[in-house]
Amino acid sequence: MRIVSLVPSATEIVASLGLSQYVVGRSHECDYPPEIAHLPACTRPVFQAGGTSASIDDRVSYLVTSALSIYELDLKLLRTLNPSHILTQDRCEVCAVSLGEVEASLSDLGLVQTQVVSVKPKRLDDVWSDIRRIGKVLCVDGNALANNLARRVESIARQSQSAVRPLLKRVVCLEWADPLYCSGGWLPDLVDAAGGTEVIGKAGLDANPIEWSTLTQADPDVLIFAPCGFNLARACDDLSLLRSKSEWQDLRAVKTGEMYVVDGNQYFSRPGPRLVESVEILAEILHPADFNFGPREKRWTRIEGLSDSEPTVTTNPMVVS
Repeated sequence: MRIVSLVPSATEIVASLGLSQYVVGRSHECDYPPEIAHLPACTRPVFQAGGTSASIDDRVSYLVTSALSIYELDLKLLRTLNPSHILTQDRCEVCAVSLGEVEASLSDLGLVQTQVVSVKPKRLDDVWSDIRRIGKVLCVDGNALANNLARRVESIARQSQSAVRPLLKRVVCLEWADPLYCSGGWLPDLVDAAGGTEVIGKAGLDANPIEWSTLTQADPDVLIFAPCGFNLARACDDLSLLRSKSEWQDLRAVKTGEMYVVDGNQYFSRPGPRLVESVEILAEILHPADFNFGPREKRWTRIEGLSDSEPTVTTNPMVVS
């Protein structure tokens, strides 16, 4: 068995199923677990993902609306690797190489025997289903892993619900700063499991741009900044974009110090096994007296009140610098 995984979350699923030794290639964004870092990258972005959030959004939007790919497949390398299985996705044109591009490339290369497995999760339960399906295709039992992860989430949900609380905390998760994007997909499910309620983003729907007036009208108790593809340090850099808006100072969460920045790249944006750790992060944030899952420095940080000073944090290497 020779596996090429073109999606970071799928790479983590394969590794959690105990199949790392069969992975022969990865995407340029697959950086976890560490033992796959030496493998050749079969993809590359068509532009360097540096610059401001607005410029990144402009470039990505232009490529998507022009029906152009954001990533390139290394066809020569793919032919050399001759994979028995390729894991990809067909949920998001921005997240990774598309299913259609992979299928067309395999046809051009004559790799007709390669089995393509595509994931398309929209909700948290879809992620557990993907784990079971990938396990079945790769001839291992994915049920045990999926069930264990689901039980861990359910345990947190039960504990968060067991405490006597006057009201659920109203939460807004932001996935981008400029333009402002609310959360979607599985993120509202994570908030629910951690004992909060997402008041703008809708579970199962795509993250969407919103007006600042939408955020101020929602006026959440807790604000979570989880920019897609950014680690903790890079996300903290973008706080200046939020703080530059006059509406920022009026938000309840900012006034009360209930503003948090999390590592979206490693946790919240990856629909794989570590979504459980994302629920743990949210539980620690929403209910600090009830949950403590260990050191937080590389996972999340709290932004105090109305201070203009930037937080100092340490984190993993950036995907987007």
